[in-house]
Amino acid sequence: MSELVESNKMLQVLDWAYEKSLNGLPGTLSAEELADEYLNKNGGNSIKACDSLINWQVGKCATSGFLSGLGGLITLPVSIPANISSVIYVQMRMIAAVAYIGRYDIKDDSVKSLVYMCLTGNAAVEIGKDIGVKIGTKLTQSAIQKISGETIKRINQAVGFRLLTKFGQKGIVNLGKAVPLIGGVIGGGVDLASTKTIGKISKKVFLSY
Repeated sequence: MSELVESNKMLQVLDWAYEKSLNGLPGTLSAEELADEYLNKNGGNSIKACDSLINWQVGKCATSGFLSGLGGLITLPVSIPANISSVIYVQMRMIAAVAYIGRYDIKDDSVKSLVYMCLTGNAAVEIGKDIGVKIGTKLTQSAIQKISGETIKRINQAVGFRLLTKFGQKGIVNLGKAVPLIGGVIGGGVDLASTKTIGKISKKVFLSY
């Protein structure tokens, strides 16, 4: 199976996770509801709300029971281990919530692609350079509206390849068929560290001024 085909399948998973992030899974809050909850808890202060949300999410990702509990709720468009899809969903919802806190329209395709970009962690800086987006400089609504469909496609493809590399290095994902995980290879430490990095990148993208 070619890398392009596998990358496209990864994007199907991302699209699925984004839709679930916006609409919520049974028993979970949507990204917008999650963002509103943390804004209310922090008196409408977007920076405090963002920091509080990320810290809570990092703690949640370190709890394997939380992730495995989500696994039973989901039906994926392609074969991928439930642990991985759960991590992607949890991190995706966090990024979308941060974008909402930053007053971005999370239903906009350009914003969705920027959320995908954040999912790659530190690699987002490199992807951003390739498309002319400087991480740490807040994008205005008008700048986002100027992101072309071709650029969106380039972002999404770059993200797909990056995530394939990320999970492939751990030997735990092959989109041709589901590969069972042994002893929680995506352990709490890995999830915690990557989620923390992703949270920081998300804050730089959506809350920098």
